[in-house]
Amino acid sequence: MNGEGMSEMRQAIFLDRDGTINWNEVRGGRPYAPTRLEDFRYLPGVVEAMARFKAEGHLLIVVTNQPDLSTGKNSLSVIEAMHARLREELGVDDIFICPHTEEQDCGCRKPRPGLLLAAAEKWAIDLSRSIMVGDRWRDVDAGRAAGCATVHIDQGYAGEPVAEGADFRVPSLGEAADFIVSELARRRGA
Repeated sequence: MNGEGMSEMRQAIFLDRDGTINWNEVRGGRPYAPTRLEDFRYLPGVVEAMARFKAEGHLLIVVTNQPDLSTGKNSLSVIEAMHARLREELGVDDIFICPHTEEQDCGCRKPRPGLLLAAAEKWAIDLSRSIMVGDRWRDVDAGRAAGCATVHIDQGYAGEPVAEGADFRVPSLGEAADFIVSELARRRGA
């Protein structure tokens, strides 16, 4: 089911994948996405937070940069298997992927808002009433560029630019759940 033909615009929780929903491997203070299905593990509190969001009727959209597809460090079959788990185990409604590297300068790679805009068009999402959640400055900037409220899951990566302007900053998705639910309720009433 998609948003075509829907008369009312919907709210969504946009979520980055690596470092927000699942573990990143951190080497030299920098995050690296898992490249094997057996390394794809949820962060603490994620399962409970996602269940709460679904129980409240929120649309869950994952928006993820996956440059390892372009560089050959990961395969589409592994990423699709990871995403099948997100749909089956966490109730994710849709997943939008940017496979490009920074050098390819595409419009879909976060911090640009292309993935959020594509999801908004497909699902009839009111971006001004939605939230973007992620662990990097790119996620916050993409959410702000799209007109969403933003939540920064601060993983404390070394050498990472600061995620300026996030509406809320916490160490985990579980700790952000109350803010996300109350902020969506506030935006629904606006």
